[in-house]
Amino acid sequence: MIGSSGQSVLTPHSGPAHSIATLWWVMFGVACVGFALVAVLLLLGWIRRNRAALPFGGTERAATRLVVGLGIATPLVLLTALFVWSDVFVIRTTAAPSPGSTQLTVHVVGHQWFWSIGYGGRRSTTANELHIPVRTRVDVVGTSADVIHSLWIPELNRKADLIPGRTSSLLLYADRAGTYPGQCAEFCGEQHAHMELVVVAQPPGQFEQWLRGEEQPASHWLPLFAEKGCANCHAIRGTPANAHVGPDLTHVASRALLDSGTIPNDRADLRAWIQDPQRVKPGARMPKLPMSPRDLGRLVSYLESLK
Repeated sequence: MIGSSGQSVLTPHSGPAHSIATLWWVMFGVACVGFALVAVLLLLGWIRRNRAALPFGGTERAATRLVVGLGIATPLVLLTALFVWSDVFVIRTTAAPSPGSTQLTVHVVGHQWFWSIGYGGRRSTTANELHIPVRTRVDVVGTSADVIHSLWIPELNRKADLIPGRTSSLLLYADRAGTYPGQCAEFCGEQHAHMELVVVAQPPGQFEQWLRGEEQPASHWLPLFAEKGCANCHAIRGTPANAHVGPDLTHVASRALLDSGTIPNDRADLRAWIQDPQRVKPGARMPKLPMSPRDLGRLVSYLESLK
């Protein structure tokens, strides 16, 4: 139940996630009861075979009642109860939000292997960090740019499959401020295990301040970014770089992690990533570009200034 980033469905921080966790515990309890029933039936069968009669003086008819009651009727009752529980109390409470029932819409696109994130009606695009206000119903509308991905934030809700050419909707609601790790939960290629994201739940005022900052264009431009081919894949709003093959880098320095959680966002790791992406993340779409140490340093310094 624990993912590579400490993800746990048993520590819910929203109504939908609480429903899922409760169902898990109920299913675990039912499984324990079922295991105990099977063990009892096996024990009674062993006793009857070796002693020709049940220890409490039962007859063949009594043994048949036990088999029918414990082996057929009881499992049917338990499974029916679980079906009703999951349909009424879990599936409906964790379902995609209905139109007009949410206060914020966020658009997420899965790529091999990163997440691009935009906010409906706002001029902001980021990557791999999904910010939301606490105690707010958020409609996450997702799709895929290449293969099937699956967006999953275990502490907030169930998974939502992202399929090319289609959109899926997922309700996110965090009952307290915090950081909630997420993951692609559908195998999507070589670096599937390194396709993480994080949901940052903030008080509404802090969230609005962050969003206004994300809407701002870059304060300056480094022509070297285009000369080395970086602008062929990345966008930096307010500059000549406007491609959308790779993550948007307008405010890349403000992110805690790089490359979907693969490495921390510090100068040494950023430099190693630009210098040889395949060494850091084999199979990544970013190519290795020939660059002198001086140009590499200038490029790293420029990216570190994009806050």
